[in-house]
Amino acid sequence: MATPRPGNPVRGSTTGRPLMAALDLFGRRWSLRILWELRAGPLGFRPLQKRCDDMSSSVMRQRLTELLDAQVIHQLPDSRYELTPLGHEARHAQNPLARWAGRWAAAIDPQGADHTDDQSASRVSHPDTVDDGTPERDSAD
Repeated sequence: MATPRPGNPVRGSTTGRPLMAALDLFGRRWSLRILWELRAGPLGFRPLQKRCDDMSSSVMRQRLTELLDAQVIHQLPDSRYELTPLGHEARHAQNPLARWAGRWAAAIDPQGADHTDDQSASRVSHPDTVDDGTPERDSAD
């Protein structure tokens, strides 16, 4: 399956709108998890695979290839992978969803609400702000 690109038809849409291409890319199994795990810095294939619950090597290679092609990650000379500036933006965009997920977990199971692996993601200053407290901006596709 080809890497989703804005301007080209993607799964679920013939329009090629950037949002639809992004939803196709990040809706693929493990794509968002890879971004999440690269948040703290570069990782090699095996350490990244371990952090992703030992996903299969073939799926890992496919996702890394797609994310490389989409310019969301890049490979360093020492073979480790890291987020590009676009990748950091995409990863940062996960923060509101991670905070919402923390609130959702608390609403469903108040006794066991702290199921996160990243305490910073569950901090809630205000539902419509990003980590530094500035309002989130919506952008049109």
